[in-house]
This record gives sequence, structure tokens and C-alpha cells, in this order.
Amino acid sequence: MRLQAKTVLVAGASSGLGLAVAREAARAGHRVFAGARSYLGQEGDAPEGFYRLALDVTDPASAARAVGEVERLAGPIDALILCAARIVYGSCEETSSEELRAVLDTNLVGVAQVVQAALPSMRARKSGLIVPFSSINGLVGTPFTGAYVASKHAVEGWAECLRMECGPFGIQVCVVRPGDHRSGGAAYRQYAAKAESPDSPYAAACARGTATIARDEAGGGDPERLARIVTRLIERGRPGQRTVARIDQRLAVWLHGLLPTRLFSRILGLYYLGAQRGAQKKKGGHT
Repeated sequence: MRLQAKTVLVAGASSGLGLAVAREAARAGHRVFAGARSYLGQEGDAPEGFYRLALDVTDPASAARAVGEVERLAGPIDALILCAARIVYGSCEETSSEELRAVLDTNLVGVAQVVQAALPSMRARKSGLIVPFSSINGLVGTPFTGAYVASKHAVEGWAECLRMECGPFGIQVCVVRPGDHRSGGAAYRQYAAKAESPDSPYAAACARGTATIARDEAGGGDPERLARIVTRLIERGRPGQRTVARIDQRLAVWLHGLLPTRLFSRILGLYYLGAQRGAQKKKGGHT
């Protein structure tokens, strides 16, 4: 028996996991609107079966226009999938306040602005599913990703509040926590904070840490598999958390809550920075 088609808005769907979700939901027969800032001037039907929509999540007026356009063309939004993201790699010391704000503006404030635009209609009909994309980094920090980690921890807390507030109106909130995926998300990554230089005291360690991240992502999960999981969530409407990650990443989350903070930090630091740390120690011994 074919499931009833849903109206779905995917924010942050120009590339990576958001685009994979839009394609898969469209293949499953849903009315999908893929929103992205890069779609400005390209609005309309895409070959993948979804409708491209200009959406800048950092602009509340753009969020309101996008939601209004979906409702005009296809009626109430049944599922709102929030994948827009931005990353700046660099030390916490050298990541500027402007860079930190830019990451938070997309990853947290942008999520909130799209949700706020969609909520009145969802409340009125007492139905709807909201799926903010968090990350394993919403639970566990990693070195040289401070701005991104802060934003995803904030999404976790904000979504928990949203779930409690919207539950009485029949609205479900489900946080998805992707781990490393071959997401093609280079378009939203800034690989070094602008203040970081080759002379930075963090330069060697940051290079090692970001190389480890890049390696893990290159060998990460299949975006299509994650897209199928999200599409089933849209169809079944089951609330709760969804962690989509390798077993070692799930183990890291478990150990984070089990081990003393100092021991866990040492283990994680050895994973991301161990070779560089050892090299620095050896170099220091010859001076």
C-alpha cells in the first residue's frame, strides 16, 4: 500500500546531506521543496524531482518567503528538514567573534528562523514534523571545531525545549545526528580561521586534527543511506533521536558519559592529535 505523499521542505539542500535527503524524499513520491541560498534565480522544478527554492536561513524575511511559497504551491508543510550548516576550522583562540557569529547564525539562528516561520501553520492544524540536523559533535567536542561544536550543542538544547513546547500542539521534533558521511559538504567549510597563520602555536596540531577529520569523512557513511532513514522518518512520523554514525563514533559518545573528563579528553586528543603531539615532544627534547 502506497503511503500518502507529504509536503516536505528541506533547508540547506544545495549539496551534501541536504541534497541527498531532497532527492530521496522526491524519489519516494513526496512533494519536496529544496531550499538553498544558491538557488536564488534558479527556482523551479529540478531534474531530481524536487522544486528548487531560494532560501537564506540567516535572513528571517527569506525564511518567511520560502515557507509562504511552499504553502502557496503545495499546502501545509508536513515535514521540515533542517540541514543548513557552516563550519570554520581553527583554534578557539584564533577563531574570531565574527567567524563564531557566522557559524551560529547559520547553524542555530538559521534553524530557529525557519522553524518560527513554519510553526504557526503547524500549530493551527495540530500536525507537523520538525527534523533539525545536529551532529555527533552535538554531544562530543573535537579539537579545532569549536565554533561548529558550540552551534551543534546549542541545537541539541534548543530542540529539546522546542519538543516540550510543541508537543501539546501535535508537532513532533526529531533530532538527527549524522556522524562522518561522504557528504560533499566542502562548499560550507572554511578550513582555517582567518587569524590562523603558519606561525600560529596551533598550526601543526590544527593541520593534524583537520587531516584526521577529512580522512574520517572520506571513509564515512553513505549519504543515500542517511537519506533513506530520514525519508522513512518523514513517512512514519516517529519522534525521538536518530544517531547515524559508525560504531566507533557511537562508542565515543558512550565513553564521553562514562569516563572521567580528563581521561576522555586524553583519548580523544591522542586520536586527533597524537602523532603531532608526539612529534612536538620529540622536537622539544632536542632543544
